[in-house]
Amino acid sequence: MRFMVIIKATKDSEAGKMPSEELLGAMAKFNEEMVKAGVMLDGNGLQPSAKGARIRFSGKGRTVIDGPFAETKELIAGYWLIQVKSKEEAIEWMKRCPNPHNEDGEIEIRQVFELDDFTPGDAIEHHRALQETLEQQKK
Repeated sequence: MRFMVIIKATKDSEAGKMPSEELLGAMAKFNEEMVKAGVMLDGNGLQPSAKGARIRFSGKGRTVIDGPFAETKELIAGYWLIQVKSKEEAIEWMKRCPNPHNEDGEIEIRQVFELDDFTPGDAIEHHRALQETLEQQKK
């Protein structure tokens, strides 16, 4: 099972305040543990929303909204993509995570849909072929 682990933003992360050397070191050690255990597939910190944009869909129309975005508690400061056997295992890993901020915060854990979760059909086979192409490009 794959899970996306979402690090919620804070006022500091949205202000572009960089993590301390101590926190970067603790995160590197935690990431190394996950990599060695074969759990971590990907992970990164994200730039503040001021450097981002949203695209709002309305029928066939598209509207671009430039950041920053007001509701910090709804924003993402970083993520991991992990592969484990269960939600409980994902929770156990993330309970070991260093606090990503120098204040109270949250990490959200969400299971990723797999192609096998969907009803078989041409669209799913198309997605499967694209997935195979992406895997080949990584090599």
